[in-house]
Amino acid sequence: MKRVHLRDQPATPWRNGGGTTRDLLTWPVPDEGWQVRVSVALIDRSGPFSVFAGVARWFTVLDGAGVHLDLPAGRHTLRPGDAPLHFDGADAPGCELIGGATHDLNFMAPHAAGRARMQAGLPGSGAAGPTRWRGLFTTSAAVIHIAGADHRIDPDTLVWSDDPEAGEWKLVDAGAAWWLTLEA
Repeated sequence: MKRVHLRDQPATPWRNGGGTTRDLLTWPVPDEGWQVRVSVALIDRSGPFSVFAGVARWFTVLDGAGVHLDLPAGRHTLRPGDAPLHFDGADAPGCELIGGATHDLNFMAPHAAGRARMQAGLPGSGAAGPTRWRGLFTTSAAVIHIAGADHRIDPDTLVWSDDPEAGEWKLVDAGAAWWLTLEA
């Protein structure tokens, strides 16, 4: 299990100037051929998302009042605690802030990389079975059980593994957390 702390990642401005992003992970190679990208974005003004053609995107609001996203299938409103939204990166939705800036968790994988998924991490939930990549992001302190041992996780941390034969990961205790997986 590897760890990445949000506080250790520099903020970089978006191409369209609508916010900043802190990349937690671009796996395996950041500049070419990545299969997974996990980031936390600060959206501080309304405007369109960047286009990521050929990429599956997952998005959830971590804090703030939330956003309205305009996608081809219609308008989606997301607030903290709502289920993550999955959409095609080519759609680049328009984003309208509901009441000020938000922090958001983004999980992206090229369609050709496999099946990407983001879901809420509730105590007792887990990630099991063979995966190309698995991770857990938490905004609060958490405890995860792996291979017979409990591991404490600091707030605002991504833990991850690219071992396809990793055993079950089970979330013992956490506030807000999200499972991220990429299956072949």
